[in-house]
Amino acid sequence: MCRLFAMTSAPQRVRATFWLLDAQDSLTAQSRRDPDGTGLGYFRPDGEPVLHKAPIAAYDDRAFAEEAKSVESTTFIAHVRYATTGELTERNCHPFCAEGRMLAHNGHIGDLGKLEGHLGAAAMAQVRGDTDSERFFALVNRETEAAGGDVTAGLRSAARWVAAELPLFALNIVMTTDDQLWALRYPDTHSLYVLERRPGGHREGRQLDQAGTGGRLRVRAGELAELPSVVVASERLDEDPGWRALRPGELVHVGPDQRVESRIALPDPPAHQLTEADLGPHDAASQKA
Repeated sequence: MCRLFAMTSAPQRVRATFWLLDAQDSLTAQSRRDPDGTGLGYFRPDGEPVLHKAPIAAYDDRAFAEEAKSVESTTFIAHVRYATTGELTERNCHPFCAEGRMLAHNGHIGDLGKLEGHLGAAAMAQVRGDTDSERFFALVNRETEAAGGDVTAGLRSAARWVAAELPLFALNIVMTTDDQLWALRYPDTHSLYVLERRPGGHREGRQLDQAGTGGRLRVRAGELAELPSVVVASERLDEDPGWRALRPGELVHVGPDQRVESRIALPDPPAHQLTEADLGPHDAASQKA
C-alpha cells in the first residue's frame, strides 16, 4: 500500500533529511511491489510550497528516490505511491498542492465520474492528473472555501460526502500548510499513527531518526533533539512508546502551536464499503501492507 508521512515542528523551522526509498532496500523484491512514485513537500520561509516528485519504479530507476534530500521547513509531507488510479506520471504522484495546502492519500475511491460531477467545472479546473486522490483534494478545497476557510470543516465535509455517496475502500489522508497538519483515518482498512514527540524523544537528547519497514522511507532531523514535533505515519517508525493508532473515522488537527485536537469526524462506516474482492487484481495488490 502507499506510505504516508507528515511532520510539524511549527513554529520552528528544522532541517530534515529524507530518503523516500532507503538505499539499503533490497533490489530482489518483485517489480509489482516496488513504488510507482515518490514525493516530498515542504515550505520555504515565505510560505511558498515546494514539491519534489517523480514517477519512479524501483526496478527501473532508483536514483531520485534513493538520493538524500536535506530541506528545511516547519512542516513536511512525504508519500511513496503504489498506483491504483492514473498513469505513472509526475502529475499523478503525491503530494498534491493547491491553495497553500498539500495532501497525500492512501486508499481507493470509486465512481470518479460521480465525484467529478459533484465537483463541477470550477473545482475540476484545478485537477491536473487522473487520480481519485487529487479529485478528493479538489473537493476538500471547495468545501474549505464554502466553510469560510476552515480547513478542518472542509476536510470533514468532503470525507463525509465521499463516505455517503461513493464506493470506498480506504480514505487515509495527511495534509499540511506551512504551520498546520491534518490526518484522517477512515474506515479501519489501513492503519495510521500519530506521535507527539517531546524534545529528544522518549530517551531524551536524541535526534529524530525514523525508518519504515522494508526501507520504504527514512527521515532524520538533528534539531529535534532539542525541539518538540508531531509526526503522522502509516506505521510506527521507531520504538517510541508514544505512537498512537488513530481510531477509525478519527480526524486529527495539529495547530501552529503544536496543540493536537482530535475528533471522530466519521462515526459511521462507508455507505458503499469496498472489499479486496471488489477491486481488480492490481488494485487489490496495491492495498496490501
